Amino acid sequence: MNKVTVFNRTTLASSISLLLGTSLSMPLLAQETAAQDDGSVEVIQVSGMRSSLQQATSIKRHSMGVVDAISAEDIGKFPDTNLAESLQRISGVSISRTNGEGSEVTVRGFGGDNNMVTLNGRTMPAATTYGAGSGADGTTRGGSTRAFDFANLASESIKSVEVFKTSKADITTGGLGATLNIITAKPLDSEGFVASAGVKAVHDTTNRTGDDLTPELSGIMSYANDESTFGVGLSFSHQERDSGYTGATVNAWNIGYWDDSNPGGDLYGNPGVDYRNAPQDGQLFARPNDIRYAFSNTQRVRDNAQLTLQFRPNDALTAAVDYTFAENELKEQRGEITNWVQGGGNTRIVEFDDSAVKTPVYIMQEYDGGVDEGYEQQWREQTNTLKSLGLNLQYNVSDYFSLTLDAHDSEMYSRGTGPRNTGELAVGLGAPTVVSREWFWGMDLPTYKNVYDDSIRGANNNGQVDAGDVGSSVARLRNASQKTEISQVKLDGQYVLEDGRFDFGVELRTMESRSMQTAGRNIDNLGGWGIAFPGEFDAYGLIQPFDLPGEFDDYDTMPGGYGFIADARALYDAALELYPNANPALPTASETALSFDNTVKEETQAVYFQVALGGELGGMPFDVLTGLRYEKTDVTSTSLVNPVYFSWDSNDDVNPHPGTGAEPTSLDSDYDYLLPSLDFSLDITEDLKGRFSFGKTIGRAGLGDLGVSYGNFGGGGGSTLLGAQPTADGSNPGLLPLESSNYDLSLEWYYSPDSYASIGLFQKNVINFIGRRQVDQKILGIRDVTGGPRAQAAMDALNDLGVLVDNTSLFTMMVILNNPTDFPGGAGDYNNLSPQDIIDIERDYDLLANESDPETTFRTSIPDNSREAKLYGAELAIQHFFGDSGFGVQANYTIVRGDVGFDSEADPDQDQFALLGLSDTANLIAMYEKEGWQARIAWNWRDKYLAEVNKGADRNPRFVEAYWQIDVNVSYDISEDLTVFVEGLNITGENDRQHARNEAQLWYLTDLGARYQIGARYAF
Repeated sequence: MNKVTVFNRTTLASSISLLLGTSLSMPLLAQETAAQDDGSVEVIQVSGMRSSLQQATSIKRHSMGVVDAISAEDIGKFPDTNLAESLQRISGVSISRTNGEGSEVTVRGFGGDNNMVTLNGRTMPAATTYGAGSGADGTTRGGSTRAFDFANLASESIKSVEVFKTSKADITTGGLGATLNIITAKPLDSEGFVASAGVKAVHDTTNRTGDDLTPELSGIMSYANDESTFGVGLSFSHQERDSGYTGATVNAWNIGYWDDSNPGGDLYGNPGVDYRNAPQDGQLFARPNDIRYAFSNTQRVRDNAQLTLQFRPNDALTAAVDYTFAENELKEQRGEITNWVQGGGNTRIVEFDDSAVKTPVYIMQEYDGGVDEGYEQQWREQTNTLKSLGLNLQYNVSDYFSLTLDAHDSEMYSRGTGPRNTGELAVGLGAPTVVSREWFWGMDLPTYKNVYDDSIRGANNNGQVDAGDVGSSVARLRNASQKTEISQVKLDGQYVLEDGRFDFGVELRTMESRSMQTAGRNIDNLGGWGIAFPGEFDAYGLIQPFDLPGEFDDYDTMPGGYGFIADARALYDAALELYPNANPALPTASETALSFDNTVKEETQAVYFQVALGGELGGMPFDVLTGLRYEKTDVTSTSLVNPVYFSWDSNDDVNPHPGTGAEPTSLDSDYDYLLPSLDFSLDITEDLKGRFSFGKTIGRAGLGDLGVSYGNFGGGGGSTLLGAQPTADGSNPGLLPLESSNYDLSLEWYYSPDSYASIGLFQKNVINFIGRRQVDQKILGIRDVTGGPRAQAAMDALNDLGVLVDNTSLFTMMVILNNPTDFPGGAGDYNNLSPQDIIDIERDYDLLANESDPETTFRTSIPDNSREAKLYGAELAIQHFFGDSGFGVQANYTIVRGDVGFDSEADPDQDQFALLGLSDTANLIAMYEKEGWQARIAWNWRDKYLAEVNKGADRNPRFVEAYWQIDVNVSYDISEDLTVFVEGLNITGENDRQHARNEAQLWYLTDLGARYQIGARYAF
């Protein structure tokens, strides 16, 4: 039978005890838990699910301000394998998922970049890259983040996690939404020797190519000598997961205004199109770039370890040294089927829906001479490594006065570790055999139907699309990395007064983060976009048929499609043999030319004080904690600026390339803030508590916005003479932090030690939100190859011939006029070209700018502190156990609103500011614990939310649709020491879907599945 902690609380004394708590491991946060008492509080070690919830309830009840917590049920037994998935069960907390696993945390509408994550009170570095930031799907990341990825940490060594939703003077700044403190076990917290070991077998139902069962091993050990003067703690975990997914994505949604005088305009570009249910004159309408089906096979290996040494030679001095290590290695094989929506004169039928932004439900195109279906293959490898070394010294000067020194050096390094120094190695494949294509949109998963002819363009003419029809197009070798280092020293003092407590302290913190990404150049000296050499890989036997459309479990696709699977690494090795004389030679490693290389260094000095007081108000006990924090930060931003040039490679394919001679550029800035805080709580009755809190917090600007360079250059998708708009992103090293004035009011009813009901209201008034403004400007002397006098001459020649001018014909004519030796007939040669000749020209010729071309005018998006907004909401929660029946229930609902949203009918040239991540969330958990049995079924729901604004050249939004998931856990104590358990995550196989301006405009869809775990845990 589990023992229960009993709190015989006096108003001020126990409040002081709880505030001082375990100040050894949490000196800065003055941990407000009941781990250390003053004689009036009895503390007993507890275990089990109900006891864990009781501890979390106690933390919530006795903390100053609004604090929620999750506690381990026993040593080595945190409620969930993934910390983020535990945190999502707290009211006001929601998560984002990657491949079905919790990743980053949003609190009260603020995403991971604006939440502070600490480990035992120490600020943790964040760094995340993946897939070299290629943008090939929704999982890729390019670095420059402040968001901590909880997928890098296992939960077995975690004692508890506390979420501080209100501010305090002694809390390090940066948590605009909340500060989330992860607490690990300390050896002197326990007596003698205690240990636990666990083993799991994991089965992921989405796995295709890995092992059906993968292992998870964990152990935690703590030893303290009889005198409790020395202790050592060690924890470790090793986890493997093999998984996969089937998904779909649309690369871009092009938005335009309908013009009755030119129906379809540049987006569909054919006056003979049969437009059905066409938009009204002046109405916004959309054209997708493509639909891409994708498969992914992923292997993950995660290793965590922590060593802690504590020394307490006497009652006055306690010293601790700890080292934390976490490494997450990921490998992914990914491939696609891509069916592009062609421009020019290929379109025959477009039928639109009735949305405010008219979106096609059906498109039909025909291709004279055929076009390709793409089968790009990708290989990704990634390693994320966290290292942290810390020292903590606490000295009790007297019974009333103590000093605590805490210091640590921590590093997070995320980088691609794949072959040829890549984060993503991709080889484009295709079969140039499609003669007509239909798309069926307006449903969760858009589908397509192709008519193939493998008797054209060098295919093998055997009546079916197979590996003999597949050749190369382009390749990419890309990498990205982010390394963040934090050094932090804090000196805190605590003085206990007769009727309260006085805290003060100073902090010095240095954060330096470098993010870099290699240039995203397409290596186009393979078969080219026209797939010049179908069947070129036949001799290698690398390309195998794969029914990718048939891999969707929950969605229907059209029959008759084709797909292929291959190892991108082997394909690239073969390409090196197939193209030994390529000019330029195929690179044998990821290129060193950079898309960006930004370093941000922040040096922060802070000083604070706070006072805790208590008393009675109308016979009701109250507690007050008020403080003031002053903080100054010096910022140095350094960027390695690369010159860039553009090539026009085919009709709408205008690509940037890195130049040479990159030079570093630096700028300095600084800011300082005075941040007050006030927490007031009133015990209205013995069980009923009211709270009010006010405080100011700051959240620093995103690292990617603080650079000194330009990046993300886009060619605009064709000639500027035909309306293409080149784009670029700028940065602003002088950005100020977001500043929020926060108000909280709550009422909490603790009607038993493990049951309560609460309601809380909150409001955040935020200034200095970072918006973006558009500036049309010339950058770095980059010239426009698509819009100069040569392009104008080509347009004039086409008009003279009476040829429809589009990007295909303009590119072709410009090639003809610029290569008189190859085309001695000049402009007149155009009329003699066959469709295949035009395809060959696109493959064989690239156009580069020269001095006669004008400088390019880029529509440049630049961040600035131009916005303010208000967030507000409510949190409702209840936790109840039904006497001694063993049954219990938890439920909470959070409402989050803001006063600035995204206008989906806004001009596509207009950058918008909107609040991201705002959504209602809910949890419903049923529990049972009795006679050795523990069971839990948890339902978690998050409503639709806006995750991104101004995506792509047409400034589209990215909405994540509402998602819910059910998890179950059942365990049985075979003996006092041995427990067996089974767990199921997402047991109904719910899927993830994201869209643009309306639900018909799919961005990403991921067909997910359940994950099951069976295992045992033994306590020594």
